[in-house]
Amino acid sequence: MATAPQNPALPLFYKDLIPLNSQQHANWKTRGTDKATWLVGVNSIPLTVEEFPQAQRNFPIIFTSGENPIPLALMGMNEGINVFVDEDGTLNTPVYVPAYARRYPYMLAKLRPDSEELSLCVDPTSDLIGEFEDGQPLFESAEPTEATKNMLKFCENFEIAGTKTGNFMNELKKHDLLMDGELNIDTGDGKPFNYRGFQMIDETKLRDVRGDVLRQWNQNGLLPLIYAHLFSLELVRDIFGRQMAQGKMPQPIMTT
Repeated sequence: MATAPQNPALPLFYKDLIPLNSQQHANWKTRGTDKATWLVGVNSIPLTVEEFPQAQRNFPIIFTSGENPIPLALMGMNEGINVFVDEDGTLNTPVYVPAYARRYPYMLAKLRPDSEELSLCVDPTSDLIGEFEDGQPLFESAEPTEATKNMLKFCENFEIAGTKTGNFMNELKKHDLLMDGELNIDTGDGKPFNYRGFQMIDETKLRDVRGDVLRQWNQNGLLPLIYAHLFSLELVRDIFGRQMAQGKMPQPIMTT
């Protein structure tokens, strides 16, 4: 169900990454856009727990498979399909855009594997940064501008949110609450659509969690996040319906 990055060595969206510095990029500028072309054809976007309250109003929230699952906002039921973004990158519906997508083409990254220090990097292939006539300068007199500082702060906050998300996922794994997910949508013509390859919270196991643990989760804000995920799954049919209305349905899988 999840869209994989084009280059497995780089995060989703990024085709290249270089560290920003005032010597090499003294004349670079950043500019805004009303078209998120990097979202075209991407059906799932990484999500932080801080975004669950906003995201659950628009998207199903699911978790990746594997040993180190992460939350995803599901923007299409099949790989290569985003029902909220047109082919030119225009958002066709006012929806919450995950911070992971809003930070592009910037991100914090380690320059050396043996260092914990993170540096502000950019994807130089993006048309949102470079030596333009228009736009806001990234540096002035070898110092980062307000635009660069703001983006650095945004990326720092994203990393902090990522740590909180990791703690949330560890808690789910600790109590063995994740299970392999399966969604079956019957369109009424005898040709069901089956979706697998993701994880979701097991409601049966959730009901068996001890009361003292639930009280702790309620106090530290984890319990509302769990229910935001569970309630968001009701939107699966909405995403499916949008995809069908847009004529982007794959061939259904026949079951016997």
